[in-house]
Amino acid sequence: FGQRCVGEGPEGITCIRTDTVPQRCLTTLPSPGYWNSELSRLSHGDLYRLSVTEPDRFWGAAATDKLRWMEPFHRVRDCELSSGKISWFQGGKLNVSVNCLDVHVEKHPDRVALIWEKDEPGTEEKVTYRELLETTCRLANTLKSHGIKKGDTVAIYMPVSPLAVAALLACARIGAVHTVVFAGFSSEALAGRIQDAKCKAVITCNEGVRGGRLIPLKATVDAALKSCPTVRHVFVSQRTEKQCMMGEMDVPLEESAVCAAEPLDSEDLLFLLYTSGSTGKPKGIVHTQAGYLLYTSLTHQYVFDYRDGDVFGCVADIGWITGHSYVVYGPLCNGATTVLFESTPVYPNPGRYWEMVERLRINQFYGAPTALRLLLKYDEQWVKKYDRSSLQTLGSETGGICIAPRPAEEGAPIYPTMAMRPFFGIQVALMGEKGERLNANSVSGALCISQPWPGMARSIYGDHQRFVNTYFKPYPGCYFTGDGAYRSEDGYYQITGRMDDVINVSGHRLGTAEIEDALDEHPAVPETAVVGFPHEIKGEVPFAFVVLKDGFIDSPTAVLQELKDLVATKIAKYAVPEHFLVVKRLPKTRSGKIMRRILRKVATGTRDLGDVSTLDDPTVVKEIIKAHEQYMKQQGEK
Repeated sequence: FGQRCVGEGPEGITCIRTDTVPQRCLTTLPSPGYWNSELSRLSHGDLYRLSVTEPDRFWGAAATDKLRWMEPFHRVRDCELSSGKISWFQGGKLNVSVNCLDVHVEKHPDRVALIWEKDEPGTEEKVTYRELLETTCRLANTLKSHGIKKGDTVAIYMPVSPLAVAALLACARIGAVHTVVFAGFSSEALAGRIQDAKCKAVITCNEGVRGGRLIPLKATVDAALKSCPTVRHVFVSQRTEKQCMMGEMDVPLEESAVCAAEPLDSEDLLFLLYTSGSTGKPKGIVHTQAGYLLYTSLTHQYVFDYRDGDVFGCVADIGWITGHSYVVYGPLCNGATTVLFESTPVYPNPGRYWEMVERLRINQFYGAPTALRLLLKYDEQWVKKYDRSSLQTLGSETGGICIAPRPAEEGAPIYPTMAMRPFFGIQVALMGEKGERLNANSVSGALCISQPWPGMARSIYGDHQRFVNTYFKPYPGCYFTGDGAYRSEDGYYQITGRMDDVINVSGHRLGTAEIEDALDEHPAVPETAVVGFPHEIKGEVPFAFVVLKDGFIDSPTAVLQELKDLVATKIAKYAVPEHFLVVKRLPKTRSGKIMRRILRKVATGTRDLGDVSTLDDPTVVKEIIKAHEQYMKQQGEK
């Protein structure tokens, strides 16, 4: 720049200026090997402090050493949280599939990449890194030969399988954006996601297999595509022997096993993943290339203490963010052997997980809290009858780990029910009701993160303002997680639950508004309100308060069954409310806003409802409480 160096400044940056006027600061990029040689010598405490006080130095070193770049980055980060501007590793180009496949094929092509734990116990298949690369390239070539190119969006509607993993990586290889839709969603839910993402293609199977049942995936896709004009091709693989109807758009999967990787900018889109929002319409969360891959790689390595040769078993479906991050991208970037679990925790019996642990010699097991609650119903003998000596680490699922008991200093404690310690680069802030930062211990507040990190989402597809409003407006200068948390006397964190109108049903995040929209379509239903209700197995279930039109109130049974069918068709079976309470009206403020806080308390039997003076007509509360008491009495008699 024609300027002379004045020396090292704060936070790992080099200050440069002309002879007279100070100029801007540029990040000093670390030399290759710095992460392994210098930072690895630091204790956990020192490493964490470095990650939050000198994030450019920390993340720059990690990205330089952990990822293979086609072109090096020239700036570690350019982020401004209040506007939702998030950019990492600017100028750098790489390919995610190369980092997950090619780099490992060069070193150990015959290492097992995937262990496909199929629906029937004892029928597992192993796939090496060489084989997965070949399958990925064949699929990538098929996509390219049918006009799919960089920037196009592809929907993946498949069961957990090696081909599904290859589908993700094939899109990544050619620069297409994938959006995986859980292979249990209805045709309408699938269609809504395809429409919003403007997908040009769908990758699917003839059928899925789960818990001994066959799931008609191709038929569901065919029904969805009746309202999806952007889709040009459907790529179909065979999971079972049954042949499916093939139309003009349908393409069998097979191609050449060599495909050049597309150089992609660090902030090019990698995937969209749709989640139910509190406003009804599913939102497509945007994740990009380098930052996401680096973060999943580091969390997989450090949180689980993954070592070469371990067998890593995350039993999440790849339709969820946990499956993306800790079944596919994180483990494969680290050259790990990762398990793909196609079945259910109770098929053919409640010992399925532990029989699998014994047979596959799994070292790290990562399972959903819902599944663990389900298994509590069964006798301990289903666990104890199997050899679990291979297990080193047990965890319960989350999608992009930000707070966890590990990594930590050697011998540091782990406390049950607590998330405990922020991961590298995660600076936690608890915020009070007035937006103030709570700095003391033994306090509860809104869980926020005050500093950007590479793995954070970048936007909501097609609606960046909604992204800003949801995550950055509630507490300016911070990212709002949507959760509440408690910080203990020792400074450890415990998550206390969601703070918005999203409920977690068996690990599936559901916006209550999405369920309400489905219920409101029934001609007998003028309005509804859905809240979360505690459930000992599923965590939460939907509890629906339903207002019926005159003429239906005295005999609601048929209508309620139709409502159940409506939700199952429009969303999925797990979204069907566990409870329906018919009421004459809902509690509303004078502005017309439904007071769900009151409904949650009524549903759980809490009679201390707090201040009801803001209601347009407070007498409505007594009506609802009376209806709830009658409903609970009927439930008890059943």
